[in-house]
Amino acid sequence: MSVDRAGEARVVQAVHGRHERPADPPYQAGLAEELRQSYGRAGLIELYGRFATGDGVVDTMMRKAIWQAITRSCGTGLQVAGGAGFKHPETFDIGNGVFIGAQAYIQGRFDGRCKIGDNVWIGPMAYFDARDLVIEDSVGWGPGAKVLGSTHTALPVDVPIIRTDLEIKPVRIGAWADIGTNATILPGVTIGKGAIVGAGAVVVSDVEPFSVVAGVPAKFIRWRTEADPVLDISHGGRS
Repeated sequence: MSVDRAGEARVVQAVHGRHERPADPPYQAGLAEELRQSYGRAGLIELYGRFATGDGVVDTMMRKAIWQAITRSCGTGLQVAGGAGFKHPETFDIGNGVFIGAQAYIQGRFDGRCKIGDNVWIGPMAYFDARDLVIEDSVGWGPGAKVLGSTHTALPVDVPIIRTDLEIKPVRIGAWADIGTNATILPGVTIGKGAIVGAGAVVVSDVEPFSVVAGVPAKFIRWRTEADPVLDISHGGRS
């Protein structure tokens, strides 16, 4: 008798970062260099607006070329989906094989630092306050997840908070970490290597490597192990 397994969880092979990406065609680097020399930073930002939202081949290629031209450094294999935006991209260092999802936004600062490592996957509508941000290699960033990198001092109390000084704190995301959908990472937090942050979590303090945290505020749930029930499915485990 056949068994209908419709609706059961199943495991499929990941795609992003799993295979060696083909090198960019030679014209890609030439196009980026030509754009850099011809337009300058202000011109490139204006030009980006023409190609920011389209899904066609030309729009996709031009978004990539403009990011490569305007950032401080950018590796090969970059993919930038429609509607992705930036501020102060000249402070960005982007690795190889990075994917930036639709309507994601990276807000740098003129004197800031934003480093995104190799094979990082950034989901749609993610937001990065990237005034002092480092994301190491092979990080998965869920749709809508956010980094906040600064807060107002709220002092003195006799002026509107929005007019008080900003305190910028570094945020560090360790390699292999996975940030859940709509999670928020607050200023000054370090996420350890291989850690998992649950969907919707608000992370207010450092997260240990290979740990799992969740909730508001995020709390330690367990260590990742080979016997982790979440991972058990990948080994074919069933009760």
